[in-house]
Amino acid sequence: MAEGRSDSNQRQNEEIEAMAAIYGEEWTVVDDSAKVFCVRIDDNKEDPKWTLNLQVMLPNEYPEAAPPIYQLNAPWLGGQERMDLSNSLEEIYIQNIGENILYLWVEKVRDVLMKKSQMVTEPGPDVKKKTEEEDDECEDDFILACQPEYSDKELDFEISEKQTEIEELPPIDHGTPITDRRSTFQAHLAPVVCPKQVKMVLAKLYENKKIASATHNIYAYRIYCEDKQTFLQDCEDDGETAAGGRLLHLMEILNVRNVMVVVSRWYGGILLGPDRFKHINNCARNILVEKNFTNSPEESSKALGKNKKVRKDKKRGEH
Repeated sequence: MAEGRSDSNQRQNEEIEAMAAIYGEEWTVVDDSAKVFCVRIDDNKEDPKWTLNLQVMLPNEYPEAAPPIYQLNAPWLGGQERMDLSNSLEEIYIQNIGENILYLWVEKVRDVLMKKSQMVTEPGPDVKKKTEEEDDECEDDFILACQPEYSDKELDFEISEKQTEIEELPPIDHGTPITDRRSTFQAHLAPVVCPKQVKMVLAKLYENKKIASATHNIYAYRIYCEDKQTFLQDCEDDGETAAGGRLLHLMEILNVRNVMVVVSRWYGGILLGPDRFKHINNCARNILVEKNFTNSPEESSKALGKNKKVRKDKKRGEH
């Protein structure tokens, strides 16, 4: 019994850290000891018309055997709208029993708010048709932006699995460092489509003396195998216990694919406690968003709502 509760507590803590990294100031701690949190959700961050506060309390049995206890707070939320939204949240829980669902809940609420906003300002038929065409173009642009910049031959969907083992070193981007109490964190990102590229990226990074001298180089990667519809993914703590798993969990929640993130930490002599995990996740999220590897909220919610097959790669040795 105690072991099960410990596992639930660990999964809750990882989810809380991921949610804080994803939503930033929109995510607030109401009561840390009672695990009560509130997230502010709106339809448009720049000019919100509809806003709702979702308050959740995580019972000890969540996520294995019980859903979060929640409250929907919005002055405009009527009886029928409240009931419909509640039913949607409960349906998400039923479809994902045993899984972390806070991200799915938040993005479901956001989806409802966006639809409500569109209903208020619904365009005419001609304008609507044009908007849909523009949306298709935007979606195409997004897909292209998320793909590594390889040659046409390498992007051909008819090529064999062997040919996809691209041997060229992918481009590596470096994020903006975060410094706290003399410890510095910096994320590095590279598009990867095979495990060989993961090793190549690590080797290239370690050629940099500053990165090689970091106290920890935590990493995680997710590669989508189109033919098998599975994810090949793995992570490495590099001496920072549980950091790699938390980083991979964040990448799973954001539903990223074909990308590797390495977070270097240079220890400054002052213990940071749990804040170190927050900085690691924030660094990773920032560079994933900056380089357009995060899906739209709706796409991520749909993907996370399904059962995904995941195959773990063989991990390298402990440091």
